Amino acid sequence: MQYLTDRKRAVGNGSGRAGTHHHWQMMVSSTLLVVLVPLFVLTFGIGLGGTYEEVLAYYSRPFPAIVTGLTLVVGIIHLMREAHAAIEDYMHGLAEKLTYIAVGAIAYTLIAAGLFALVKLAL
Repeated sequence: MQYLTDRKRAVGNGSGRAGTHHHWQMMVSSTLLVVLVPLFVLTFGIGLGGTYEEVLAYYSRPFPAIVTGLTLVVGIIHLMREAHAAIEDYMHGLAEKLTYIAVGAIAYTLIAAGLFALVKLAL
């Protein structure tokens, strides 16, 4: 029989002290995506259906290239943070740490590959 107070039972099960920071990060990236996604859809739709040379000329202009790059970076970082929240909730121990590393590596690889493709297209 254990004689633990309510406080002793709760020690170690409380706040991770990062919830507010994570919440604000997600709110800022969500707000940015609310603006960026319609802009991206509009700019992508305008460039869609042209010949290769027309698409190259279109994405060599600053506005479509910047909107595409920002949408790519903010969207993938938002997705990575969401994946980290799911991993934090459902995985523990070494598997959790390895999955964090894998998700981060995949996310940053996608960002690098996307920005490389955009730069090759724009220049």
